[in-house]
Amino acid sequence: MPMLKYLFFGCLWLYSNQTYLKAQVGIDTLVQQQAQQVAQLPDKLIGKLDEKYGKMDSKMEQSTTKMLKRMQQQEAKLKSKLAKLDSNKAKQLFANSSKYYEGLQAKIKDKTGKVQQLNQYIPKLDSLSTATKFLEGTGSKLNGLIPTAKLDQLKQLNGKLSNVQSSIQSAGEIRKLLSERKQQLQEALKQYHFGKQFKNMNKEIFYYQEQLKAYKNLLQDKQKLEEKALQLVRELPAFKTFMQQNSWLAKLFPMPSNYGTAAALEGLQTRASIQNELTQRLAGVGGANPQQYLNGQVQVAKKELDALKNKVNQAGGEDADMEIPNFKPNQQKTKSFWQRLEYGFNIQSQKSNQLLPSTSDLAATLGYKLSDKSTIGIGSSYKIGWGNGFRDIRLSSQGIGLRSFIDVRLKGSIWITGGYEQNYLPALGEQLEGLGVPDLTNPSWQASGLVGLSKKYTIGKKTHNLQLLWDFSSYRQIPRTEPLKFRVGFKL
Repeated sequence: MPMLKYLFFGCLWLYSNQTYLKAQVGIDTLVQQQAQQVAQLPDKLIGKLDEKYGKMDSKMEQSTTKMLKRMQQQEAKLKSKLAKLDSNKAKQLFANSSKYYEGLQAKIKDKTGKVQQLNQYIPKLDSLSTATKFLEGTGSKLNGLIPTAKLDQLKQLNGKLSNVQSSIQSAGEIRKLLSERKQQLQEALKQYHFGKQFKNMNKEIFYYQEQLKAYKNLLQDKQKLEEKALQLVRELPAFKTFMQQNSWLAKLFPMPSNYGTAAALEGLQTRASIQNELTQRLAGVGGANPQQYLNGQVQVAKKELDALKNKVNQAGGEDADMEIPNFKPNQQKTKSFWQRLEYGFNIQSQKSNQLLPSTSDLAATLGYKLSDKSTIGIGSSYKIGWGNGFRDIRLSSQGIGLRSFIDVRLKGSIWITGGYEQNYLPALGEQLEGLGVPDLTNPSWQASGLVGLSKKYTIGKKTHNLQLLWDFSSYRQIPRTEPLKFRVGFKL
């Protein structure tokens, strides 16, 4: 009997030990898999993300600094005008102006503790930041399986992401504070005629608001770099739990420790009890079924909320205290130099004359949008010769051209176009010199002054245009060319 007892406990020990070893092997395998996943994250990808968000943070800080400087200049002008009318009030009202703007400048540079008081949430930024924390923490626990250099990269990237979030929050607070200050000054000086100064201040605040909105939209857009990094992390089972506990959203709305258990539901009303209460309160309203009546009211409320949301978005933002412009905004103002460039291509043909064959001008243009209604630009063209009719087709190079132009919106899709061009025609110059034509200092160059109308329309993602232009210099050209020029093209 004792032998059977010892044999039983021995088998039980072997079975439990084998089960433990299998579980340990399973844990080790999972650790190895996580290590492989983290190690597969390319260093180049982390470096590009680090550079991208570092530049974004720097640009936001620069934009805020420039805007604060311009606002301070507007206040200085306001103080100067007020001093001529009431010097004591000017000193009193603007006594702490310099310190006020120094404080705002310090706010955009301070990156500490902002995420803990988050009031502007950007989902993609939260996901990416939490992912880098997860990878960094996971890699640190894997006993040297992940290179130290990669962990340092992840830590640095996480710092850049936190800085961007802090800058967005600080910028939003600064915009709100400036708006409040402008209103206070306006109220204090309402008896004076300083409408122009306050309008300029309103412009600065509004364009800053639009710039912040552009940064937020950029962060919310799906882009390949971020999606590639997040795709790797989403495959790890532990990430979902980590996200629920450590994301910025989790800090804003922490879940109870007993979430998901029966204890978390104690004290809450059931669906049946709520439905009974609604039935008693809404019974007989309009003779309709209470459930149908409630559903109808919810739909009506949803439509009204959607309409209100559209009005807010059209006005320029989603904040309740957003700045409403008292002028017509220029949407190009908040764009960078490169975003305001416009690339184009057009073609123009001309029939043959006594000295030149039929030709086509292939032109490339580069425009800069001064505003939504005006564009200036330059271009160059290459002139191809086709011969003299269908019976004499001969390809030839007939010269090049330099162009400048300006487009101003007239109404809708119709624009007024003006331009000045110089065309270099070496073959024409040789023929004119051979004919001994007088009063031509450089017969190879031919000038054109153009004015006319353009029609711009969109097909797919490209903007196409038709141009009908009058060359008022054509009457002085030798040989005289057609005064009307028709061009077709598109813009990128």
